[in-house]
Amino acid sequence: MTGMVHMGFPEPGKCPIRHPMLMNQKIWAVIAWGALGVIVFATLSPLGLRPHLASQHREHFAAFAAVGLLFGLAYRRPVLVLVLLCAAAVVLELLQLLTPDRHGRAIDVAFKLAGAGAGACASWLLMRLALKR
Repeated sequence: MTGMVHMGFPEPGKCPIRHPMLMNQKIWAVIAWGALGVIVFATLSPLGLRPHLASQHREHFAAFAAVGLLFGLAYRRPVLVLVLLCAAAVVLELLQLLTPDRHGRAIDVAFKLAGAGAGACASWLLMRLALKR
């Protein structure tokens, strides 16, 4: 599979992009997995330990948009990133049903899915712009 192109991008690890923001995929991957860990903690921890930065829906959207962007920069496969983050959003909301002081709601999933889509699209756009340079 060497030299295979996905959505117009070279396979991860073999990318000729020399833009500083896009160069080190391993760093982006570590940051992305760390950010997803923070989301898991905030989603499943007791309500009193959950950070509150904005309205609930804005937080859901922003968190998943940021993680979508980070995973997109790390793995350079926006469609795969979107599928995985959509699955993560659904699973996290379902897991909230198992916690005594939390609730899983469809509207929360919708905002998370929208954020994941926005982040994956942003990573795709950044990679496209970097390839044009």
